[in-house]
Amino acid sequence: MNLIKVGILSILSLGLFISCSSEAPAPSEGETQMAYSDDNGGITLPDGFKAVVVADSVGKARHITVADNGDIYVNLEEEKNGYGIAALRDNDADGIADTTQYFGPYTGTGIQIHNGYLYVSSDTSVVRYEMTEGQLVPQGEAEMVVEGFPDQGSHAAKSFTFDQSGNLYVNIGAPSNACQEESRTPGSAGMEPCPQLEGHGGIWKFSADQVGQTYMGVEQRYATGIRNSVALDWDTNSNQLYVVQHGRDQLNTLWPEYYDAQDNAELPAEEMFAVNEGDNFGWPYAYYNWKTNQKLVSPEYGGDGETAVEGDEYEDPVIAFPGHWGPNDLLFYSGSQFPESYHNGAFIAFHGSWNRAPEPQAGYKVAFVPFDGGEAASDHQVFADGFAGQDSLRSPGNAQYRPMGLATGSDGSLYISDSQKGKIWRVVYTNENAQ
Repeated sequence: MNLIKVGILSILSLGLFISCSSEAPAPSEGETQMAYSDDNGGITLPDGFKAVVVADSVGKARHITVADNGDIYVNLEEEKNGYGIAALRDNDADGIADTTQYFGPYTGTGIQIHNGYLYVSSDTSVVRYEMTEGQLVPQGEAEMVVEGFPDQGSHAAKSFTFDQSGNLYVNIGAPSNACQEESRTPGSAGMEPCPQLEGHGGIWKFSADQVGQTYMGVEQRYATGIRNSVALDWDTNSNQLYVVQHGRDQLNTLWPEYYDAQDNAELPAEEMFAVNEGDNFGWPYAYYNWKTNQKLVSPEYGGDGETAVEGDEYEDPVIAFPGHWGPNDLLFYSGSQFPESYHNGAFIAFHGSWNRAPEPQAGYKVAFVPFDGGEAASDHQVFADGFAGQDSLRSPGNAQYRPMGLATGSDGSLYISDSQKGKIWRVVYTNENAQ
């Protein structure tokens, strides 16, 4: 039987405390007894891998991070029990969270532990909490790292990552589909130049260690022409920033003379970029056709579905995926538990998207891209699948689960969060039944 204890809030960051007893037997000294799910918690994995369901209802989970001691922190899309961050602890080493605490007033997407602090983003700021040794919930108040990001109605998530030189990189998505004069209106031309690129549609760079910074627009911009990259990570192996972009929507409904429903379902590509300072990736003026490996002129700017971009002003993707899979997190695997073929490669959580109708939905999986020397070594592989819960899905709301966040534990386990029900999986390589 579960026991629920509601503690008294002493300070805002302490939050709500929930303690649940685990029915799994405690491991004997020196032994870890993982409570693997018989069906991997409803998902499919490659041979040799198993999953533990860490928790099944933490709230509308976004990104996730794991401390060296195994404590798990999840940023939530909306408050649960009045708070925006979930903290989980496994007390008996079976993989299942026994203790859950909610704390903090911030809801959003980004969350990561860096240099002894827990960094968390809302849609308009990045804050940090100093980690407290032995405590699941940080004991101090949040410090403001960067504030003043645009409060936008669409593509508002301020996901982020860190490099190895003290820098913080923040995604600021474009507040529109294609920078049209009349947003999402059939036949409406694109604004040229697109004024939204001054403060949106790219990656912004700040100091990771300085508090009290303020977003000031174009002068802090690192790279531009990226519609929205909720998925981003710094690859420590190649010392390189990578992002995966959400491609634009509604090719056929806005420009039916050039595109049909099948074109719209499959185009444009969801693009993975290697990002360097000053790069321009082409949104809203161009998009990428993954079938022909071409950067094409957007219809809002005179394109017709066939006209290729001239010159080399815009960077090409490292790898491209079919349209509207919804890439929402990127993780370069830095652990050693998984087989060598996974080392230094990239996991991508595809959340799914609404804009494939009337064609069936796609995405709802975790893919893996092998990397060698900073380059994609081959096409992607499906690593974890079955999240949708059905073979043919017509609406994202009908999906059983939607993979959202990725993290690596200190033992090399892969953690996956779900935004639909708040489920969390811990994927472990056991070598059982491996081919």
